[in-house]
Amino acid sequence: MPSATPRFANLRIVDHPLVTDKLAVLRSKTTPPVLFRRLVHELTWLVGVEATRDLTLRPVRVDTGLAIFETGRLAVPPAIVSILRAGLGMAGPLQELIPDAVQGHVGLYRDEETLKPVHYYRNLPDLSGRTVLLVDPMLATAGSSNDAIDMLNEAGVADADIRLLVMIAAPEGMTALAARHPGVAVTEAALDDHLDEKGYIVPGLGDAGDRYFGTL
Repeated sequence: MPSATPRFANLRIVDHPLVTDKLAVLRSKTTPPVLFRRLVHELTWLVGVEATRDLTLRPVRVDTGLAIFETGRLAVPPAIVSILRAGLGMAGPLQELIPDAVQGHVGLYRDEETLKPVHYYRNLPDLSGRTVLLVDPMLATAGSSNDAIDMLNEAGVADADIRLLVMIAAPEGMTALAARHPGVAVTEAALDDHLDEKGYIVPGLGDAGDRYFGTL
């Protein structure tokens, strides 16, 4: 079960021994890209299950061969929107978890001098009536996440219909996100201590995109 944090009302941390165990290996600087990618996939499944816990179901009847069983299926499959490029590492596992989900992408990168996000790409499907699962492994300054949410707002998606899924966040990022988009629910594996002078999360795990794609 996710645990709520009194400091951030919109944040749920997935408090589970498997999450703690996998994060410990993910954080290690000696973990090679092939293992790093596998752990991101596994953690995305664990975070994704919690982030989608309250999706709406529609009633269906299923013939099991032994009986007619009344159960449910997703009323409207969600949309998965990844913040490029690191978000791609989470989008794939979420698609496996929710095969009927549609996907979109927004391209943002952080200027290393100003620490501000720079936009370079946007491709979104029809998001009408869908919950949007916005994915990015790290929430540091929240610049990219806030701008990506702005783009979703422009596409007609309300903050209440957006779920941000991340591996690790910094308090500074959560504060910035809550100030600009307090209605966006955040589900993550860990809330770390602080940002350093370069905007990296401490203790963190380094640059998630570089480690995932092996471009260190």
